[in-house]
Amino acid sequence: MCPKPLLVAHLSCLALAVVVLAVCSFTGQFTAAQSSQQPPFPALSARLDLTKPLEDRSAESAFQQQQPTAAEMSRKDAAEAMPEEKYGYRPAEGKFKNEKPEFGPAEVRTFAEQIKHVACSNFGFAAEFDGQKPPEACDKGGPSPAKTKKELLIYVRDSFAAIRKSLGAVDAKNMFGPIEGPYAGPNTRLGLATVVIWHAADHYGQMLLYLRENGIVPPASRPHPPELHEQY
Repeated sequence: MCPKPLLVAHLSCLALAVVVLAVCSFTGQFTAAQSSQQPPFPALSARLDLTKPLEDRSAESAFQQQQPTAAEMSRKDAAEAMPEEKYGYRPAEGKFKNEKPEFGPAEVRTFAEQIKHVACSNFGFAAEFDGQKPPEACDKGGPSPAKTKKELLIYVRDSFAAIRKSLGAVDAKNMFGPIEGPYAGPNTRLGLATVVIWHAADHYGQMLLYLRENGIVPPASRPHPPELHEQY
């Protein structure tokens, strides 16, 4: 005769085994009943394709991202933040006057020259988008007579308006069309749009250093940036 604890354990194991067998039997019967009630799963070739068709939004998203609104605001806030008496500031004054670069001025540009270069380049890019002749010598300042802070702010404002209009005419049908011209050409429309944003961002980075070197915190780095102006 087994001791009582062993007997209890043996009976408990036996009871558990009976319950498991009962559950398995019931599950099998339930599954079989379901299978008999449901039609067979359709073949792969007969299944309805519910996948939504892909939309070609490449051009739309590309040019929404390329819209220079953010770039324009950044350039303008830096230009507005620099006092007019500092527009002639040139880093490393006189250190590169004997250089003869392939393009651009021999010395580092002044703050005013940075703004003028960006504005002229925007007009140049816009002209290339539109199949027009771009302004000459944007790397050396271009033909605009703008000199004062007010004149330069108007110049750069109008240049971004021009490039926005040109970019707005680019779509999925012409985004890979060829572009010719001295500024970033030959290229495609999409490629030139990328250059537009890159170029403005490159000079914005330089302008921020000019501000910092004159003890001015760039507006984008301030807790409460000042509002920008549309009229000067």
